[in-house]
This record gives sequence, C-alpha cells and structure tokens, in this order.
Amino acid sequence: MTNFHRRARIGAGIALFTTAALGLTACSGAADASGGSAGDDAVDAATATSVEDFGSFEELEEAAKAEGQLNVIALPRDWANYGEILDLFAEKYPEITINEASPDVSSAEEIQAAETNAGLDTAPDVFDLGLTVALQNTDVFAPYQVQTWDEIPDALKEPSGLFVGDYGGYMSIGYDSSKFDAPESLDDLKDAAYKGAVAINGDPTQAGAAFAAVGLATVQSDGTLDDFQPGIDFFSELQKAGNLLKVDVTTATVTSGETPVVFDWDYLNAAHTADNENWKVVVLDGTGYAGYYNQAINKDAPNPAAARLWQEFLYSDEVQNLWLKGGARPARMEAMTEAGTIDTDLAEALPEVPAETVVPTEEQSTNAGTLLGEKWAAAVQ
Repeated sequence: MTNFHRRARIGAGIALFTTAALGLTACSGAADASGGSAGDDAVDAATATSVEDFGSFEELEEAAKAEGQLNVIALPRDWANYGEILDLFAEKYPEITINEASPDVSSAEEIQAAETNAGLDTAPDVFDLGLTVALQNTDVFAPYQVQTWDEIPDALKEPSGLFVGDYGGYMSIGYDSSKFDAPESLDDLKDAAYKGAVAINGDPTQAGAAFAAVGLATVQSDGTLDDFQPGIDFFSELQKAGNLLKVDVTTATVTSGETPVVFDWDYLNAAHTADNENWKVVVLDGTGYAGYYNQAINKDAPNPAAARLWQEFLYSDEVQNLWLKGGARPARMEAMTEAGTIDTDLAEALPEVPAETVVPTEEQSTNAGTLLGEKWAAAVQ
C-alpha cells in the first residue's frame, strides 16, 4: 500500500482548477492521410476536428484500422499506468500496431522528434506534454474535440482542442525511508544528511515534472506563481550545499538507490513503492502545486485517424478510470463522479489535497518558462 504523508477521501479532481486558465507539462507503416476507405467519399482524417467529420465513431475506427499503425512517444509504461492503457488499446484494436518510441524523453524532445521526422512514417502521431511546452508549440497541433469534450472542464482545455488536459496530480517528494526521515519542509532538504541525494525528474526548461518542482519550491518558499525566482533560488541553494543530484529519475535509479529523494508528481512517486519497499511519498503541508498533462495530435501525423481514435480512447470512461488506477486524477473525474461511472474505491484511495492548491495560469506558465530559460542553468551549475 502506498504510504502518503496524509491519506483521506477526495471527492473530485484537484479542485479542477476552475479559476485557472489551464492545468500543468517508431516504426513503419503510415497510410495516406485520407483515413477511411478509398474513393471519392473518403474522409480527410488529417483535417477532422470531431467524430462527426468521419460520420460516426465506427467509421473513425475503420479509418484507423485501415491505417494500421499508431506512433506514440514519451510514454513510459510505469508513468500513470500507461502500460495498462497501451495494452488495452492493443487488445481492443489488434489491427493497429502501436509503435512506442523514446519513452523517457521530455516534452520538448517530443516536439523535436516531430520536427526531425517530419514527412516520415516514423513521426509521432500524438503527444503527451507539460503545459509550458504545449503553449510554445500550438502551431504543431491539429485541433480535435473528443466525444466527451463537454465533460472536460474549460480550465483544462484549449478552446478549439489543440491540446487538452487529461490526467494530473500534486507535486510531491518521494524518499527511501530506510535512509531518511520524512521531510516536513523544503528546508529539511538543505540538511547535510541529504548530501548528493535530492533529484528532480528532468530539466525544468524542458520537462513538465521538473518545471512543477520549481513551482512547488516557489510557493513553499512564500513566493507566488507570478515569479518562480524563489524556487530557482531554493534549488541553487541545494546545489551549493551539494545536495542536488543531477540524475534523471527513472524506475531503475529509484530501484538501485541512485536517486533516494525525488521531486515528482504524487502518482509517479507512488508507483515507485513497487520498485523499493522502503519508498514513501510526502505531499507537503501548506500550499500545494498541482497540474495536468496535455494530449495533442501532431498536425502532420502519419496516421491521422489512429491519432484521433487514440484521443477518443484516452477520454473514455474506461481509460479515465485507468489513470485513476495509476494514482492520477483524470480530467473527467467530476463529471464521472456525478454520473456514477468513476471507480469509487480508487477515488477514495487518493491522498488528501493540501489546504491550498495553486496551478499557474497560461500567462504565469509562459513567464516562468522564460525565466527558467534565462536563469536555471547558471543557478545549478
């Protein structure tokens, strides 16, 4: 059982951020972009903005099956239950081969892969991105609204469907309890006992989880999301103390003990309890930092119908509950709770939300990304 600093029932998502603009983060075989069957009436899948453009959901399925491929990128199987989600899609659509490329790359590297492979059948069909990278690359995405669009809170979606929040959680600290006591504040991590022990999940100028770690450090240092400098200063102090560990966090680094203290989303840290029996997770008291990852379709997807079918699949009741099984909070959680389609046992197992929760608006996220680009490297060198 996952060991959280606090555990209690939560009725819906992360308060669903209704006051925020948005939440915070191959192989072969492309068919032509027409999607469905050959002939004058074939659907142009690459320009379809909803199921209605295909005629029906069944016709979307047929168009995707005709393509026979789906290229995904940056989807670690131990990230928010992606392994089970990918396997369910493969079981449901055996006619479609899933090509899983570069599971451990950052959001920014997903976009780079699309640019590098532009025009090739190896280009990503879909993306899973932190908000900052999504905001910076809207020209790469194709707008699409899934059938359950109206049940996704406005605060979690770009109005035309260029990118849409799907699953989220709270920034947390995971730690090996055989080596450390539970940290109760950020200041605890500055202690000499944590020398060479504290890692974040990636580079905050590229990876959504690392960006959020700086955001958490900011608000836990009495700063605001209008200025991430306090968070940058905190990690600079960790670096000067010799406590910041510059290693990208993976299941292997947690299992081996190479990264014994980790800033990461609560659902990702919680998953490591399966890798290290001593692993525990803390969501710090006070102000919590929450965010969602966003789904998007590559406007130049080599398999545009399969890309749109994947989006429909991710926002279905079944897969929204699979995010929940992975410890993440699905975007449609509030609507599913009201409809009685949420898995109540899994929902009740989520940790209690902090007393106050913040998430950056679009403007705050953009400004923070600019500041990190200017200041981060020098602060932790």
